[in-house]
Amino acid sequence: FQGWGCRAAAAGLGSRLCTLNVGGRRFSFPVELMKRLPLSRLSRLHSCLSESELMELCDDYDRDRNEFFFDRHSDAFSFIMLYVQHGKLRFVPHMCELSFYNEMLYWGLESSDLQLCCQRRLDQRMSDCFVHFFPEEEPQGPEEPRSRWLERMRRTFEEPTSSLAAQILASVSVLFVVISIVMLFASTLPSWKAIGVPDLKCRIIEAVCIGWFTAECLVRFLVSRDKCEYVLRPLNIIDLLAIMPYYISVTMTMLTGENSQLQRAGVALRALRMMRIFWVIKLARHFLGLQTLGLTLRRCYREMVMLLVFICVAMAIFSALAQLLEHGLDLETGNQDYASIPAACWWVVISMTTVGYGDMYPVTVAGRVLGGVCVVSGIVLLALPITFIYHSFVQCYHELKVLSARNCRPILTSETEDGEASTDHHAGCTGEPPEASLPYTK
Repeated sequence: FQGWGCRAAAAGLGSRLCTLNVGGRRFSFPVELMKRLPLSRLSRLHSCLSESELMELCDDYDRDRNEFFFDRHSDAFSFIMLYVQHGKLRFVPHMCELSFYNEMLYWGLESSDLQLCCQRRLDQRMSDCFVHFFPEEEPQGPEEPRSRWLERMRRTFEEPTSSLAAQILASVSVLFVVISIVMLFASTLPSWKAIGVPDLKCRIIEAVCIGWFTAECLVRFLVSRDKCEYVLRPLNIIDLLAIMPYYISVTMTMLTGENSQLQRAGVALRALRMMRIFWVIKLARHFLGLQTLGLTLRRCYREMVMLLVFICVAMAIFSALAQLLEHGLDLETGNQDYASIPAACWWVVISMTTVGYGDMYPVTVAGRVLGGVCVVSGIVLLALPITFIYHSFVQCYHELKVLSARNCRPILTSETEDGEASTDHHAGCTGEPPEASLPYTK
């Protein structure tokens, strides 16, 4: 080892063995073997440069006996060491899958390290209990006053439930979004100009809303931890798409004039102004339901693709049969609504989704029988992936709800964090991890 922990190990027992005391059970390893262990927590011991860094990875250390203490589950660590020796990791019998997965995360393993049968058991358990594992936060040293101020500002703008100021700021932002959307909808009414609403007032209201959104985005960008990550976030991209059309339309108006004869510029201006509808998506930043919908769609894209494949296959089959039965058998007196297969595809879509606009319908007996089969097939095919999407939606809702509750915790000062760390360190070492340290929540 090159660090403090290795120098202590080299100065320890003559056999150059490192002893791990996990939940009261001792495990001895050669120093060189500790470097090659696939457990990240143990392999990081050799890079510690001080005793304080070493104590961030273990719960206690006896320098005289070169013994590291960990208040974790000893049986779970025994099975993890069997995985290190033989390359196969399975659950401990009569132990909760979630508790064992908690131990895996602590030592630096992932669910992909489990055998396939155990992975399925873990996925089923997490799905049944609506459990989401969050990564353990790395212990941080004392923060500077400026860093704490930036962190408070970031949480105020990014986490609406973190404080009273954040809730007030979120309410004001939602109010501006509602005002801008109402103005957009009202400006398309035929009676809007008949009422005599001055166009100047509408422009002022629009400018104030855009100014608020611009200032909000700039502050979020300035206080963000990672500027590149901030730019690549979907909600921030949507904010940019909602703001930029206004500045582009103002620039084009200044260059071409409001009453310009360049019709292309006029069409472009109307299209850019209509892009303000993206402001509605800004509400997802403040409402848990919209965030759940977006996360569900992102996770269930395979099920959505499967649903589209079902519809396309059924549409190809039923549209070809409908065109043949309604028009193809009698080209002169056949139903002209089904003159082509693409035209029949529209009828298949509205029939499978049980919408039935009534703009086109079969008139022959065979065509009506086919229509009934098409409707029943649509109900069955659309219902098959819905179960997976529903379970994913419920799980995403619980995960975001738990994450929102975690974000409500106040920012701790360095003195408070040190006090909590010492309290956790003196927790009872009974072989079971303390409840407060579990990185998952029901």
